[in-house]
Amino acid sequence: MSSLVDVDLLGDMKKFGTVDVSACFSCGNCTAICPLADNDGTFPRRIIRLAQVGLKDELLSSKELWTCYHCGLCSDSCPTEADPGEFMATARRYAIASYDRTHLARTMYTRPAVGTAIAVGVAAFFAALMVLAGVVGVLTMVTRIGRHEGVTPRALLVGAPALRRAWRAAWSAVGIESIGQRRYREDCKDDMPVEPWYRRRWFIHAMTIWGFLGLFAATMLDYGLSIIGVKETGTPIPIWYPSRLLGTIAGVMLIYGVTMFMINRATRYNRAATKSQASDWLLLVLLLITGITGFLIEVALYTPSAPAWGYWVFLFHVAVAMELMLLLPFTKFAHAIYRPVALFFYALAGEKNRQTQDA
Repeated sequence: MSSLVDVDLLGDMKKFGTVDVSACFSCGNCTAICPLADNDGTFPRRIIRLAQVGLKDELLSSKELWTCYHCGLCSDSCPTEADPGEFMATARRYAIASYDRTHLARTMYTRPAVGTAIAVGVAAFFAALMVLAGVVGVLTMVTRIGRHEGVTPRALLVGAPALRRAWRAAWSAVGIESIGQRRYREDCKDDMPVEPWYRRRWFIHAMTIWGFLGLFAATMLDYGLSIIGVKETGTPIPIWYPSRLLGTIAGVMLIYGVTMFMINRATRYNRAATKSQASDWLLLVLLLITGITGFLIEVALYTPSAPAWGYWVFLFHVAVAMELMLLLPFTKFAHAIYRPVALFFYALAGEKNRQTQDA
């Protein structure tokens, strides 16, 4: 069987990485030191040779290309510093672009500016879709409630007294009620009053909310520390670091709250859990997966040699977390934005009643 030689193969592959294997004289040292090489997998020497002589089809058909984990032993021991480990990584990028019929992968790898623009564009599209759906929903809700309650934008925003009322109502809605759970704790009595505090519905609800908000804050704090150069994203830091400590505590709170919600629904523990819809379970499952995979990532980071499964857990964690956020306006999670708005109008009505009584 004859093989076609592509004289431009090596030059084309260089577009996918800075590696240059022209110094390689096929001594075989890289294959000899590779712990994964055997009689059926003589990489990276064989892959390098295929690229040097232009055997594109053979290179792209090689299973050996994907069995390398880029441990770096071959590059460290290469007598000519040809960097075979990086060459294997480059070859995999080239293979991905070659397998892709849309040519999008080639653009992403060989034109970083355009690739970045595409990635940002895709992320911006989905983010804009989520934000637009949320904003439209909130505006629709505000318009309906405002019309019903006789509240106009002018009455909310024009004049110092109106601004003070709006601020007090916003603090009551977000700080006191949504986060502090005041009325849930004091006025909304459980149908099982003899239960201990840690089984109370308000406490389970609070643990879920505080846990989610804490994880969000820890993520933002970790990202901020990486921006100012305190640490690199994804690198292990001591458990007492603010972002790590906050994330750990918040993760425990979230998992506890969600687990208790699921147990209550599965056993129909109280009136609120007697009937469950698919949307109830969807939110709980996504939240639980987000919390558990977050802890597994933390375990992987603190393991002496980072296990390969940690990367897969990280990808799964990010995918579920992104799905949770993207679906926010369309699922039961939407009550996280609609309830504070309703509580704002409730508190605003209370401010008006107090003002009328004082007058």
